[in-house]
Amino acid sequence: MDFRALLAGLVFALIWSSAFASARIIVEAMPPLSALAIRFLISGLIGIAIAAAMGQALRLGPGQWRAVIIFGLCQNALYLGLNFVAMQWVEASLAAIIASTMPLLVAAANWGLFRERLPALGVAGLAAGFCGVGLIMVQRLGVGADGLGIVLCLIGAAALTVATLAMRGAATGGGNLMMIVGLQMLVGSAALAPVALITESWSVEWSTRLALAFVYTTLMPGLLATLIWFWLVGRIGPTRAATFHFLNPVFGVAIAAMLLGEGLSLVDVIGVAIVAAGILAVQLSRAGPA
Repeated sequence: MDFRALLAGLVFALIWSSAFASARIIVEAMPPLSALAIRFLISGLIGIAIAAAMGQALRLGPGQWRAVIIFGLCQNALYLGLNFVAMQWVEASLAAIIASTMPLLVAAANWGLFRERLPALGVAGLAAGFCGVGLIMVQRLGVGADGLGIVLCLIGAAALTVATLAMRGAATGGGNLMMIVGLQMLVGSAALAPVALITESWSVEWSTRLALAFVYTTLMPGLLATLIWFWLVGRIGPTRAATFHFLNPVFGVAIAAMLLGEGLSLVDVIGVAIVAAGILAVQLSRAGPA
């Protein structure tokens, strides 16, 4: 793996992990689905404007349109929508840990459904990762974590897994990368806006903290992290790119503790270490020679 890809992967993991803390700030002050629909609309329009300035057009191939629709619905509307709703009741650190199971769920599905070969190291990593998550959830439920919020986070992780599996063989190359990122944001906004209008009432507690969190979430996890991810997958492949997800539970818990003051128990620390090690083991076992 070259230095540029390594640096991009580290930046992606840091930005992606920070999104849970900023989302927690937003949902404490705004209706979650309304906030997310507005965020996607702004991110999408900015992305398309940047793409147009770069000379990119709407002429996408079938695989690229498939990427736009699948990621717009499954990643943005379902995964992020459910996580935003859940973070009204669960801590950002717990949401980050559950979301980080996506590589484990993808590997388990590839192994169980698609008969993809998984070496012993990968099987051990799967077992360790799920045990680590189970350890954390049992401990959190024991101290009063919201069960519904946890279920919504789990469904969200499953939706992101479905999106990743559905992208098997779908091309995101061929240029127009920023246009793809912008369009899939608009798909997410279009899917969430009607639900938000029906289910939520508009009530906002305006503050500088909310404004900063919203701008950061819109520009950094919303645009930059997504763009880095697509670039990384195109440069080193999805398996090697997914290796960086092992940093997400570590970064996510650390950022939530620093920004939001969320407490960490010894069980949390042990569980996060087990989850990170499990994800890394699975990805290393699936990665071929460089």
